[in-house]
Amino acid sequence: MNDAQSANPEGKAPENIDVKPESAPDPHMVIEKLVAENAELKDRALRALAETENMRRRAEREAADARAYAVTAFARDLLSVVDNLERAISSLSAEQRASGGEALKVLAEGVELTSRELASVLGRHGVKRLEPKGEKFDPNFHQAMFEAPSETVPSGAVCEVVQTGWKIGERVLRPALVGVSKGAPKTAP
Repeated sequence: MNDAQSANPEGKAPENIDVKPESAPDPHMVIEKLVAENAELKDRALRALAETENMRRRAEREAADARAYAVTAFARDLLSVVDNLERAISSLSAEQRASGGEALKVLAEGVELTSRELASVLGRHGVKRLEPKGEKFDPNFHQAMFEAPSETVPSGAVCEVVQTGWKIGERVLRPALVGVSKGAPKTAP
């Protein structure tokens, strides 16, 4: 006699195990449960796939932004150099250049060439000058310093540029400091 028979000498099934056929799970319910579980797993897989795709796109966008705007701080620092070169150029009148001698002419040309080359280098790196004179005032790109009457410039447009503005890509690096036209002065009736 083996251990199973010695534990149950009459050969009957143990009472705590129910072997009735009606206790077996309904095959339709099992299929429904498996179909529901399959649908849930499919939904989770699709959501995980969508999330990884979104993360990939976000990482690509952040990498592109990092490449495009990596020189922002450096470019902002160089703007004062551009301004100083332009001030040096504008400080000499045409008469002073003509009467100043050959050394002054060469120096002025060198400063102009340096200024153009610096603007060209900045342009190659996506840094562009804002030329707002005559354009409609846009607070995203311009900072109004004053309002002035003007018969030639329509009301709300930039009539004078005090300091040149710059942008890198589509972001403003430095807003242009401008004077805005109030339009033609009103005549008394």
